[in-house]
Amino acid sequence: MHIKHKRSPEQCSSMDDIRTGIDLLDRTVVSLIGQRYQYVLAAAKFKTSATAVRAPERFKAMLVERRQWAEQAGLSPDAIERLFTDLVNHFIEAEMQHWQQNKNAPQPT
Repeated sequence: MHIKHKRSPEQCSSMDDIRTGIDLLDRTVVSLIGQRYQYVLAAAKFKTSATAVRAPERFKAMLVERRQWAEQAGLSPDAIERLFTDLVNHFIEAEMQHWQQNKNAPQPT
């Protein structure tokens, strides 16, 4: 995904240019996290147990993959792992609540 900004980081000629670029990226990141959250909630309908919601093996594998992506992008794998650990743990709790509410809701006949 490429975010369209008037100037690349190298072309920025002021801190205002830099801040504008960073704000644009941050707004996009937040929007994408919101989209990710919608997928998490949608996944709850396919889960048959609390263990399936938590999916500990999938969680571990996901972190390994995110660390690899971080290395490929020249970022700190440790920082990216912490970021995704916090984010996904938060989403798991939200998904668990969503799953429990829907599991206990009366099913249409």
